[in-house]
Amino acid sequence: MEYAIIAAGEGSRLKEEGHTLPKPLLPLFGIPMIERLIGIFASQYAKRIHIIVNSQSQELIDFLQEHDFKVPIVLYVKDTESSLHSLYELVKVNPQWNAICVTTTDTVFSERDFIDYLNAFTYHPRVDAYMGVTSFVDDESPLYVGVNEYMEVESFADSNTGEMTHVSGGIYGLRRRALDCVAESVASGNTRMRNYQRYLLEQQLEVRAHRFGKIVDVDHLKDRDAAEVFLAEIGEKPIQY
Repeated sequence: MEYAIIAAGEGSRLKEEGHTLPKPLLPLFGIPMIERLIGIFASQYAKRIHIIVNSQSQELIDFLQEHDFKVPIVLYVKDTESSLHSLYELVKVNPQWNAICVTTTDTVFSERDFIDYLNAFTYHPRVDAYMGVTSFVDDESPLYVGVNEYMEVESFADSNTGEMTHVSGGIYGLRRRALDCVAESVASGNTRMRNYQRYLLEQQLEVRAHRFGKIVDVDHLKDRDAAEVFLAEIGEKPIQY
């Protein structure tokens, strides 16, 4: 399985609040968010990690090229319209991929929960897409995920249309059929990851959700504070890899 990080966003809200470096370099306990993610992937025996960034993030490019992460980094510099388009660029140049775990760079979760998620994804080889979800809602515009008793995804919604207790956490396990749908979804006019996820259901792919205890989406400096409190509470302060 391949591993990828989407780090091509501009981080405009953090810049407005005074953080001048690219968003992936925002530190948690002194360790950049993207370095923590790379370390988690590396601990799960990733052979390489694919990372897409935008051309304006020179500090991030330098960091990824110069830092020794103990795992090869495959770097893509591309200005994209959205996270979906970033995923499209990754899939387009890697047609050999059969399975990938991809996350956004601002997603902070428990490493133990992530290991459980990967094990479950491997245990369900017929599942086309395996989505990390959480009942902790702190995103400014959460994507609600409707599931049945078996955690099979039945719907995605921009608002809670009933008793939907889970939201998307920005963690995606995708197999071949779901990867093929990336280009199809973009070609149909979709520009957002949430619409790609809906497209998977429209194409009748098997999509399941995996519950994480908590996932913090970091868009503001206050979210960084919340993420640090969360990691301290669960005993997972990041270390330098």
